[in-house]
Amino acid sequence: MSHEHDNAEGSDSLEEFRKFRERMNSEILGENNLVINRFFALDTRTYEAGALDVKTKELLGLVASLVLRCDDCVTYHLTRCAEEGVTRPEIFETMSVGLVVGGSIVIPHLRRAVDRWSQLEKKS
Repeated sequence: MSHEHDNAEGSDSLEEFRKFRERMNSEILGENNLVINRFFALDTRTYEAGALDVKTKELLGLVASLVLRCDDCVTYHLTRCAEEGVTRPEIFETMSVGLVVGGSIVIPHLRRAVDRWSQLEKKS
């Protein structure tokens, strides 16, 4: 799969990601497994404002996702960062932390993250 997108492909790709995530989360949560449902609830609550604001928590989630090399997680947190008004310089500074912590193995994920961020910027 190519990670080079024009405007239309990028938007479609982000929309497909959103739809798939929503569909699968609904199916997973619909099984009513206590542990899974509690974990999903914990994950949701973790990113709510507290001592840290939502924007900061999403940036932290982005760093962790880069270090763990989870492209779906990176896409999710980039989308949330865009919704929270994160700027391009803030994204790049955050990704630099992920790169330093994770090392050179993060570089392919960084490339895809920058591509996704560019898609999000074009979308807004």
